[in-house]
Amino acid sequence: MAKHTDLRPIVTLRSTAGTGYTYVTRKNRRTHPDRLVLRKFDPVARVHTDFRETR
Repeated sequence: MAKHTDLRPIVTLRSTAGTGYTYVTRKNRRTHPDRLVLRKFDPVARVHTDFRETR
């Protein structure tokens, strides 16, 4: 039986503003095989920026 974490791994999203702020989320490998990019709020820079998946 496959584990739940095999299909939906935990990924870290790091801010592209260079502040070092991160979000932690899960993603589905089947529907999104490439790296995830989300536009979220960076409280250090106090602006919405792109957050890219790091490994």
